[in-house]
Amino acid sequence: MIDIEKCKNEFIKYVQKYNLENDGIKRKFGHSLRVMENSRRLAELLKLDDEDVEIATLIGLLHDIGRFDEYSRKKDNKFDHGDHAVEILENNDYILNYVSDEKYIKIILKAIKNHNKLEIEKGLDEKTMMFCKIIRDSDKLDILYEGVYIYWNKKEEKENVENTKFSKYMEEEFVKQKPIKRLGTIKNDTIDGLLMLISYIYDINFKESLQIIEKEDYINKILDRFNFKDKVTKEKVNKFKKIINNYIKG
Repeated sequence: MIDIEKCKNEFIKYVQKYNLENDGIKRKFGHSLRVMENSRRLAELLKLDDEDVEIATLIGLLHDIGRFDEYSRKKDNKFDHGDHAVEILENNDYILNYVSDEKYIKIILKAIKNHNKLEIEKGLDEKTMMFCKIIRDSDKLDILYEGVYIYWNKKEEKENVENTKFSKYMEEEFVKQKPIKRLGTIKNDTIDGLLMLISYIYDINFKESLQIIEKEDYINKILDRFNFKDKVTKEKVNKFKKIINNYIKG
């Protein structure tokens, strides 16, 4: 069995090496703790046994451990925080500070490596695939939470979103109801960035995750934060809102 409280304390000790006054690091610390709870909640909704709930919970805690280095260095477009997280956990067997059972370790590392990829790698066994899907859903649940409560809280950011228009690429991709590849030209404080965040719902794996999204009313809460200035844009937003809410309801 995994001592989750001990793991949480070890993770906090690790994060304290970084500057928690940095907004990115502070946000990722909170995100990690919320995703840990999302993973626990989802695993319980899936009626997994206690052991598997603990595995899912630990994956949620550690999934973004690579992000803290990312926010402490110059921007590198080649940096993959999922791969880097695995490097951190494997270096000097740091993973052993959290768990010692080899059967757990292989699953945990594989799920963390795959949590941020456009697609999960092929050829995984059924159990490992399940945990990959749990962490991907749990991560996206908190990204939607952040869309309601954390992103676009600065006046300038909010106004940027309200005053930009959709790109042809985003309009065409969104209605396909499939995961969208993020282009380097898409900025967070634009309406394309807003729609990109909402489109993560198309990569949700479990109906239980969609039920959480519906219960928390994330989509409506995110979109209702904005007063879009362009009439055509406003009409398109309302159309996209209906599309996504119908998708959630199945």
